[in-house]
Amino acid sequence: MDGMPTPALRSIHLYPVKSLAGSGPGEAAVEPWGLAGDRRWLLVDAEHRQLTQRQLPAMALARAQELPGGALRLTAPGRQPLTVEVPACGETFPVEVWKDRVEAVPVEGAAAEWFRAYLGVECRLVHLDAPDERRPIDPEYSEPGDTVGFADGFPLLLTTSSSLDALNSLIAQGDHADEGPLPMNRFRPNVVVDGTAPWAEDDWRRIRIGEVVFEVAKPSARCVVTTTDQHTAERGKEPLRTLARHRRFGDRLVFGQNLIPRGTGTIRIGDPFEILD
Repeated sequence: MDGMPTPALRSIHLYPVKSLAGSGPGEAAVEPWGLAGDRRWLLVDAEHRQLTQRQLPAMALARAQELPGGALRLTAPGRQPLTVEVPACGETFPVEVWKDRVEAVPVEGAAAEWFRAYLGVECRLVHLDAPDERRPIDPEYSEPGDTVGFADGFPLLLTTSSSLDALNSLIAQGDHADEGPLPMNRFRPNVVVDGTAPWAEDDWRRIRIGEVVFEVAKPSARCVVTTTDQHTAERGKEPLRTLARHRRFGDRLVFGQNLIPRGTGTIRIGDPFEILD
């Protein structure tokens, strides 16, 4: 498109523990179920149900950094850093992620008390490792054998810089303009693309980032997590108020697109981005 930069991958984001702050590496390996190291760990409550920022916005302020070999370094306000090793494959128990039940390996040792002291709730850290334990993706939007880890429903989430700019322009015209402009971290994407027209992603079906092809499965329905400041854990009204006015698809408020890898490889910041279909 005249006047626009060549589309390319702007940033990559990994969240080793679901709903905690993650990292922005320069490259990432793409596996069939998502980026390597992304959302392979989960916090669960006493009934083994997932815990996220939806219930506990303070999770935004805790950070999980993956170390060589897969171990985690955990940090959070008021807590000493903690290193957590990958648990040995052994006894598992079922955990609930939305309506799915999946077998996960409990993490023994200090991690549970570390999180309990920080969040003030009974909880436990678990790990998902065996490929045969991954969750099937909604068959309405996938092919037989497609799976995902602890992400909400799909292996990757893509957003675009231009659509965020467009959304922020709409927020600036609304009743809560003082809350904007919002940063991209509100939407917790895995990949962010530059150089496309605002909302163009609504019409994509297949794309390529670098050497890897992805199916664009469905738009991402947004929830209260997007109203949570990822640096303070405080909540406001945006972007849901503006999405409800301008980006309502049926009963869903939409920003970004869910992806399913149709190959493996490594993606890197600066990789070319191509719309295939």
